[in-house]
Amino acid sequence: MEGSRVVRAGIVVTGTEVITGRISDSNGPWVSERLAELGVEVAHIIVVADRPDDLEDALKFLAAEGMDLIVTSGGLGPTADDLTGEIVGRFAGRPLQLDLEMEEKIATILRRFAARRNWKIDEAAMMDANRKQAMVPEGAEALDPIGTAPGLVVPAGERVVVVLPGPPRELQPMWPRAIATEAVRAILARATPLHGLTMRMFGVPESEIAKSLREIEDDDGVDVEAVEVTTCLRKGEIEIDVRWRDETEGVAMAVRDGLRRRHERETFSLDGETIDEQVAKLLREKGVQLGLAESCSGGMLAARITDPPGASEYFKGGIVAYSYAAKERLLGVPKDLLEEKGAVSPEVAEAMALGALEALGADVAVAITGVAGPSGGTEEKPVGYVCFNARLADGTAIARDPVIPGDRHDIRERSALVAMHMLRELLGT
Repeated sequence: MEGSRVVRAGIVVTGTEVITGRISDSNGPWVSERLAELGVEVAHIIVVADRPDDLEDALKFLAAEGMDLIVTSGGLGPTADDLTGEIVGRFAGRPLQLDLEMEEKIATILRRFAARRNWKIDEAAMMDANRKQAMVPEGAEALDPIGTAPGLVVPAGERVVVVLPGPPRELQPMWPRAIATEAVRAILARATPLHGLTMRMFGVPESEIAKSLREIEDDDGVDVEAVEVTTCLRKGEIEIDVRWRDETEGVAMAVRDGLRRRHERETFSLDGETIDEQVAKLLREKGVQLGLAESCSGGMLAARITDPPGASEYFKGGIVAYSYAAKERLLGVPKDLLEEKGAVSPEVAEAMALGALEALGADVAVAITGVAGPSGGTEEKPVGYVCFNARLADGTAIARDPVIPGDRHDIRERSALVAMHMLRELLGT
C-alpha cells in the first residue's frame, strides 16, 4: 500500500569548521533522532565544506538515492560563504526572490540587538549586508528566524528540502515550525511508526553479541534481519538498539528476549536507562548517604555521581587522596599497610573505603586506587591494574582488581564506570 511505504531522509551538515574538526557536529544526530520519532528512516548524514559544488553534489546524491526529505543545517548567515539558500534554490529549480516581509523582520531583530548593546549602526549598510538572508526560493516557505537567519522549506520535485540554521540554539527551536509546514506534513503523513528499544550490557564483548544474534536466528528461528539491530561499544558498555515497524514487533521482542536470556548477568538495562540513572535511583530508594575515596580516577567518579540534579540528597562527598600522605591523613590508611602492600592493592582499597565511611559519615562508600599510566607499572601491577572496594556500613562489601585496557584517559574513565556498576550491584543486593 502506497501510504505505508518507508519514508526516507538524508541530512546535509554544512561547514568547513566541521570538516576540519574545529567543532563537532551535533545537528546531524539530533535531527536524525527527531526524524526517527516521526517514523522517518534516515539513510545518510553527509558533512560538506562551505563550497557550493560540494553542497550541490550532496543534494543530487540524496535525490538519486530516493530520499523523500532532505534536511540541511548551516550556511544561512549574511557572509559570502553562506550559500545554502541559493544552492538549494538552484537544486530545486526555484530562483531566489526578495521576501520584503522577511527582510523587515530581520531588520527589526538587528535593531533590537543593537539597541540592547547601545550600538550605533549604519541602517543602509546593515540592510545591504543582511538582505541575502531574506532571499527566498520561489514557492518556498520561509521560517521566522530564531537568531537572524530564517529557515526554508523548499519543494523540490518529489521531495522537500528543509533548510535550517547551523547553531543548535537556533536549529532546535525552529524544528517544530519546519515539520508543521504543509509541505513537510504531506511527507510525514506517508510515514509509518518506527519503534525502538535500547538494551545496555556491561562486561561482555561485541563479538559475543554477534554470536548470540546468529544463535537467535539459527537456533531460535527468529528472522533477525526483519528488524534493525545495531550494537555499539560506548565507553566500556555495550549499547544495543533494536528498531522495528508495527508488523515486526514480535521479532523485535524475540531478539530482546533472546539476548537477555543469553546475557542475563551482563544486562543491566532493558529500557535504555543508564547506569548513572540507576545508581541515583537506588541511592534515593535506599535512603543512604554515599562517600567516595578516589586516587587514580582523580574525582571522575564524584563527577558522575554529582552530574544528575538533586545529587545532594544522597552524596556526602568525595576525597581525592593521591599521595601516601593524603591516604594516611585524610582516610586513615595505616602507614605500615601502605608500605607493605603498596598504594595500589586490594587491602589499601578496602582501608580507603572504610576511611571514607568514617571521615564522611556515609552509609555506603566506594574506593578506587590504581596505576593509570603511562608509567609506574610493574610485572605484578601493570598499567591498568585498578583495585576497587565498595561497601556498606554493615560490612557488606564487593572487591575487584581488574586490569583495565586503554590509555591513561581510558583507564581513569573506565575505573569510574566499573565503580558505578559495583555500586549498582552492592545496592541491589
